[in-house]
Amino acid sequence: MSIIVKPIITEKMTKISEKDATRCGFIVDRRANKIEIKKAIETLYSVKVDSINTINYSGKRKARYTKAGFIQGRTNAYKKAMVTLAEGETIDFFSNI
Repeated sequence: MSIIVKPIITEKMTKISEKDATRCGFIVDRRANKIEIKKAIETLYSVKVDSINTINYSGKRKARYTKAGFIQGRTNAYKKAMVTLAEGETIDFFSNI
């Protein structure tokens, strides 16, 4: 089971990271708990994690009118983890680019 799906790189998350360099966000597996997330981040990025806050997002209904008719769907549900690293630790997501 891959615990970390992907890091969150949005304008809002970038603004949070610029204000406090020890905060970053990840989309994680919905079944993972805080202990598993902490171990996965520490091994993958070689950093010391101070705390983790998790948020469960439910999928939302979407509908639109098209030429083909009325289309209904649903967005995916996901879990977000806000990670606070130990003092002096940072994660550079753009080093591989």
